[in-house]
Amino acid sequence: MLMAGNRYIETVGAYRKHEDAMQIVSGRLDKPTIHFEAPPFRQVTVEMETFIAWFNQSGPTNKTPLQALARAAIGHLYFESIHPFEDGNGRIGRALAEKSLAQNIGQPSLISLAFAIEKNRKAYYSELERHQRTLDITDWVIFFSETILDAQRVTLERVDFFIKKTKFYDRFRGKLNERQEKVIARIFKEGTAGFEGGLSAKNYISITGTSRATATRDLQHLVEIGALTRTGERRHTRYSLLL
Repeated sequence: MLMAGNRYIETVGAYRKHEDAMQIVSGRLDKPTIHFEAPPFRQVTVEMETFIAWFNQSGPTNKTPLQALARAAIGHLYFESIHPFEDGNGRIGRALAEKSLAQNIGQPSLISLAFAIEKNRKAYYSELERHQRTLDITDWVIFFSETILDAQRVTLERVDFFIKKTKFYDRFRGKLNERQEKVIARIFKEGTAGFEGGLSAKNYISITGTSRATATRDLQHLVEIGALTRTGERRHTRYSLLL
């Protein structure tokens, strides 16, 4: 289902079967840097059977239970090292980590693991590459556990942000003109980080296509009703949402 419609993938819904080495590479085509090479396709089925047996046995109610963060971290590295599919291994590996957490805590994990990894992408791939080459994976377990905890913090921040966003719109429903609504929606689109450097009158004019005088009146009104806060003076004046 994940790969449906991808015509460039030879095998969809099954383990990879091509003779070519499954490598993670970067750099020039004539002088590539090989970061990792997965087991050849003939070994994949056996490796995955072993992985699945380990995954099940390490669950909270099974023979050799592992602590939640350690199990998710080891499981993710283990799966990525086998790299059983032609594509989508990263996404499925993250899904397995979230499944592992959900099993251990007894409910859906509700975290943005993909978002947290993407935010720290360079470090993630560096740690993954380093620990696919060694049997000592203590640093990987620590790194991935911290990534999971960061993902949890980000998720809580985003939930809080969306609650505040809903309350904001409830508070100012019917009090904003079309230009103001457009600018407010644009600021919210930036997410929890907000408008980088704050909103300026110049930004307001660019978003709405209105005159400077109208932009000044609109912004003043938004400050007066408590929708925005204002800092700085003259050309350094910036506006932020008051949540």
